[in-house]
Amino acid sequence: MPQLVAFSILAAILYIGDVLSTRTKSWLPSVFVCAVLFLLGYWTFFPKDIVAIAGFQTPIVYLAIFLLITNMGTLLSVRELMAQWKTVVVALAGIAGIIALLFTLGLLVLDWETVVVGAPPLVGGVVSSLIMSQAAAEAGLTSLSVLAILIYVMQGFVGYPLTALMLKREGNQVLRRHRAGDWAGGSDLAPAATPNAPAPARLFARLPEAYNTFYFKFLRLGLVALLAWGTSQLVEPLFTISPFVLCLIFGVIATSLGFLEREPLRSANAFGFTILVLMVFIFDGLKRATPDMLAELALPMIALIAIGIFGMYVFSFIAGKLLGISAAMAFACSLTALYGFPADYVITKEVVNALTEDQVEREVLTAHMLPPMLVAGFVTVTMVSVVMAGIFAGLL
Repeated sequence: MPQLVAFSILAAILYIGDVLSTRTKSWLPSVFVCAVLFLLGYWTFFPKDIVAIAGFQTPIVYLAIFLLITNMGTLLSVRELMAQWKTVVVALAGIAGIIALLFTLGLLVLDWETVVVGAPPLVGGVVSSLIMSQAAAEAGLTSLSVLAILIYVMQGFVGYPLTALMLKREGNQVLRRHRAGDWAGGSDLAPAATPNAPAPARLFARLPEAYNTFYFKFLRLGLVALLAWGTSQLVEPLFTISPFVLCLIFGVIATSLGFLEREPLRSANAFGFTILVLMVFIFDGLKRATPDMLAELALPMIALIAIGIFGMYVFSFIAGKLLGISAAMAFACSLTALYGFPADYVITKEVVNALTEDQVEREVLTAHMLPPMLVAGFVTVTMVSVVMAGIFAGLL
C-alpha cells in the first residue's frame, strides 16, 4: 500500500468519526466509530502495519506524546486550582472512588493485572490509554493491551448520557430557583473562569512578534520536555518516575513561571497533527484484536466500567454532601474523568440550550455549570490520569 493511500485512509476514518459524533451531538462517540472502522479494516483489507506505512512509527509517536503532555500541563495553573478547590476535591473524590472499589470489589471478580491495566484509562483519555496499552504489551499481556484501548473507546457511552442526565437535573433545579427569585447566580463550586483562555508567556512579553515564531514555540516546549525527561533519568538510580508525569508537572511550572504560553502547540498550528499521530497510534493497537479476543474481553470491560462508575458516584456524593454541593453536580464533575475536554464543554452547552431558550437563563445556567465542568475535566483527564498511568505501568 502506498504511503499516501495509507495516510488518506487513516485520516478519512478519523474524519468519519468526527462527523458522526457531531451529527449525533456526541451520543455516538467518535472514538467508538473509529474503533469499529479500524477493526473492520484489520479484519478485511488493512495491512497490519498500515499506521507505520503512513509514516507514524514509534519515534515520532513518542515525540508527539512528550510534546502533547507538556502542552497539556500548560492548561493548568496552581492559582486556578487553588481558586476552584471545591471542584478539584470533588473530581479527586470521584477518582478515589474508582480506585477504591476496583481494588476491593473489583479484585473479587477480576485479576490484578486486569484492574491495574483498566483503571488509568477509565480515569483518563488517550494518553493514559496509550501508556497502559504499551505497558501491557511490553509485559506480554496482549489481550490486556487491547483492553486498555477498548475501555477508552467504550467509556464515553456511559459517561455522555449520565453526564447529560445529571446536568439536566441540576439545571432544572437552578431554573426553578431562578424563576422563583431565589437564585443568587454564579457557581456553588467555583468562581466563573475559563481555564482554556489563552495567556502569553510573561518572560517573552516584550519579544517582537516577528521573533516569536513557530520554531521558537517548539524550542521552548521541547526544552521543557527535555528537562522533564532528563530529570526522570537522573532520579532513576533512586526511584522510577515516568517522564510523562514529569512532562505534565514541568508544563504546569513552566507556564506559571512565564516560560511557556498556554497551549503552545495550538499557537504553533501543530495541535491537530499531534492529536492525529496519537489517535492513529492508539487505534493501531486494535490490530492485535481478534473476534475471539473481543468476546473474551467483553465481561472484564463491562465489570471495570460498572464497578468504577459506582465507586465514583458514592465518593463524589459524599464529597458533595461535605462541601454543600448537590449530588447531581458533584457526580457530573466526577464523570468528566471519562472523557475530559472538549466533550465536557460540548455536553454542558447542549444541555443548557436544551433546557431553555431564554438568553438570560442560559447565561445563569452556563455560569453555574460550565466552570466546574471545565476545571474537573482538566484535573481528571489532563493531570491525574497521566500520573496514575505512570504509576500503574510500573505495577505490571
